[in-house]
Amino acid sequence: MSTPVLHVQHLVKQFGEFVAVNDISFDIKPGEILGLLGPNGAGKTTTIQMLLGLVTPTAGSIQMFGLDLATDREAILQQVNFSSTYVSMPQALTVEENLWVIARLYGLSQIQQRVDGIVKRFEMGDFRHKVTRKLSSGQSTRLGLAKAFLTEPKILFLDEPTASLDPDIAQKIRSFLKEERRSSGLSVLYTSHNMHEMEEMTDRIIFLQKGKIVAEGTAQEIVARFGQTDLEEVFVKLAREE
Repeated sequence: MSTPVLHVQHLVKQFGEFVAVNDISFDIKPGEILGLLGPNGAGKTTTIQMLLGLVTPTAGSIQMFGLDLATDREAILQQVNFSSTYVSMPQALTVEENLWVIARLYGLSQIQQRVDGIVKRFEMGDFRHKVTRKLSSGQSTRLGLAKAFLTEPKILFLDEPTASLDPDIAQKIRSFLKEERRSSGLSVLYTSHNMHEMEEMTDRIIFLQKGKIVAEGTAQEIVARFGQTDLEEVFVKLAREE
């Protein structure tokens, strides 16, 4: 059995009296795509923020690559990246300038070659010299994804990665992600409100509700457990129960 690349134990985050994340534990194996599912306010974003070292847990531990995030933050984050439809890149820079900044922050070599490759892969050639604030929502999403893949991470946190994309580009992104997983063993934590996408992309899913894990397993196992016909029906059932 392979050693997890991410190991979370009894993670808790409180903001005053409010418990946003309530004693959750889970692993991600090498090359696994783990879905993080739940209604708005379930604790998904807070969980990701703790995994990125942006928010300090109230209790519990986070380990990646056998290292503790609390003590080895820099070494861990060099091998991690993140993309969200809802997080913008610096608006005054062009697409290419933003990618160059990320490459230099991560200490990458052969930067122009890497940037050219990722621009081509995400079909951004037509707007690579465009100022970021003038991008469409779909173009901004592609820039965020390009930023995330540019550094060749071992773990990638993706928050609604295809939410603003047209169906053609979204399918290409999903295919690219599967290809990267096969070729490099990339591990992914994947959130989406597109239930069909979650069923297609994930190996396992953990379902959060009010900060707690209320279901865990493959999409098929979760659907069967709740006696529904698909994951969307499970989501609606749990959201309404909340």
